[in-house]
Amino acid sequence: MWDPKDESFGEHTASCEESFDCDELDDLKIDRFILIDDSWYVANGTPSDLLIRVGGTSFHLHQNPLVSRSGTVKGIIEDSSGGSEFRMIELDDIPGGPDAVMLAAKFCYGLAIDLTPSNIAGLRCASEYLDMTEDLQEGNLVVKTEAFLNYVVFSSWKNAVAVLKSCESLSPWAENLQIVRRCSESIAWKACARPKEMKRSSSTWSSSSSSEEGSPISDLLQAPIRWWFEDVSTLRSDHFAKVVTAMELKGMRSDVIGAAIMNYASTCLPDLCERAATDADGNPNAQSRDRRLTVESLVAMIPATENCVPCSFLLQLLRTAKTLQVEPEAIMELEKRVGMQLEQANLPDLLLPSDRESEALNDVDLMQRLVEHFLDQERTEMSVSEKHGYGGRSRPIRTSSKTKVAELLDGYLAEVSRDRNLPLAKFKVLAQALPESARTCDDDLYRAVDSYFKAHPALAAHERMRLCQVMDCRKLSVDACAHAVKNERLPIRFAIQLLFSKQVTMTHSIAGSWIEGAHPMIPTKQQQLLLQRDPRSQCSQEGSVAEEEEEEVNKLRYELENMKAKHCELRRIMERMHRALEEMSWLSSKPTTHSSVWARVGKILGKMKVSRTGAH
Repeated sequence: MWDPKDESFGEHTASCEESFDCDELDDLKIDRFILIDDSWYVANGTPSDLLIRVGGTSFHLHQNPLVSRSGTVKGIIEDSSGGSEFRMIELDDIPGGPDAVMLAAKFCYGLAIDLTPSNIAGLRCASEYLDMTEDLQEGNLVVKTEAFLNYVVFSSWKNAVAVLKSCESLSPWAENLQIVRRCSESIAWKACARPKEMKRSSSTWSSSSSSEEGSPISDLLQAPIRWWFEDVSTLRSDHFAKVVTAMELKGMRSDVIGAAIMNYASTCLPDLCERAATDADGNPNAQSRDRRLTVESLVAMIPATENCVPCSFLLQLLRTAKTLQVEPEAIMELEKRVGMQLEQANLPDLLLPSDRESEALNDVDLMQRLVEHFLDQERTEMSVSEKHGYGGRSRPIRTSSKTKVAELLDGYLAEVSRDRNLPLAKFKVLAQALPESARTCDDDLYRAVDSYFKAHPALAAHERMRLCQVMDCRKLSVDACAHAVKNERLPIRFAIQLLFSKQVTMTHSIAGSWIEGAHPMIPTKQQQLLLQRDPRSQCSQEGSVAEEEEEEVNKLRYELENMKAKHCELRRIMERMHRALEEMSWLSSKPTTHSSVWARVGKILGKMKVSRTGAH
């Protein structure tokens, strides 16, 4: 059974010296190589007849040891023509570079070589390049390196991570030889197996907008299951993606994978909220290109499960993606994911800057798309609910989410309303993005509209009226109505509509009171007892019954008089409101100043307020 406590890089080395049969190389026995400048020489005194160049490094070797082990070298020498016995071979594209060639050369000469996690991947790729297979000689380098990978590397967590890290410079050889895949599967298996017993170093995502304490993601980041986060965060993004894919196939929970992705992002993209560096010409530099590839890889590997990562992380990733100008497909996927969790978003995270082509400060079109994705998700859930006959059990949850999104949208509108470059059409379309049922009160929407009027004083009256149409007069509170009818920034027509709406509401209230008053009174308990008493018992207690009856009659008389007075007062208020509406309509048709009209409106409302107060 695998025990990570017994793992050590120093313990897992192997010597290949004992496996050689070097009888045919007795005359070339050596004990070392000598390095002079950038050239390696065999220390045996025999003149070299083979020169191998790898980049700027030269290897002065002999043909027989190399030909006996390498099919590639053998083929090149056999195909070469010329009378000279000396041969020169260029191997600039060999994986592993000069270090791997040095180890392969030592192997061919029968010298002991130490296989370690840091050199095994390069040597395995080089042995494949040199065609050092069993067809030439038994126990060749391909078999030796494969055995080390299978028995030493893949059985150890630390070795598997180290080898996968070393594969970054060996593409595409490491992928074609399945070294990357096998390392990824080994890491995934060990991360999924008995996570509580495999505690190791770890780190958490330390973003200012991370999940709140007590949330599932926050609890997960503090659990022992995160022991492997720090180790895999050192991998290149494409290799990390392969590890994540392997973990998903092995059944790792999506929220654990989401937490690992957030930890990886905090390591590779520590400044998610900052703009990427650019060169003097304004073009992304090499670091920005690497970051762009990292962001695209992170977006692709986020599990499809909803809420596996918090919305704040998705928004920060979206901000970075837009700054780095990643592929449109990645941005669209991020926007869709944010829209699915829009009710969890924080207002500051939504205030993303607009593109350079736009004059507006914030990307209002992005917010519009996020709301559309949210509504698409809602329609999908409702369709699934109806299809499977859930009886609308999911509706209360989505209604609550819709209300939260409405509050978030109104707050966003209030923030962007102060932008003088924000067109009226975009503001109006965004204000109408949600259905009317999403808002139970339009007070916040009214504040946003009023703020837009304040920042755009040059708007014409008909433009102001168009924007006021996004509000429902019936959903404005008493305080909002009192402020609106005295607000000189609002068009008079809207104030008239508001007063008329309140008049209709009051009419319905009076009608309801009248209908309620017309209903027969329900007998009180004392009246029911009086009706249920035996006549003979009433005669015997005539004095006490008369007093109780008189008390009940007086109480009913008082309630009736009070109801009549209230009804009369409501009718008088209705008449005053009707006259106020007529006078406001007449004033709006006269060539008088806007301020004088609102002054008259204030006086009318003042009289109405005094009358209502006096009625109480």
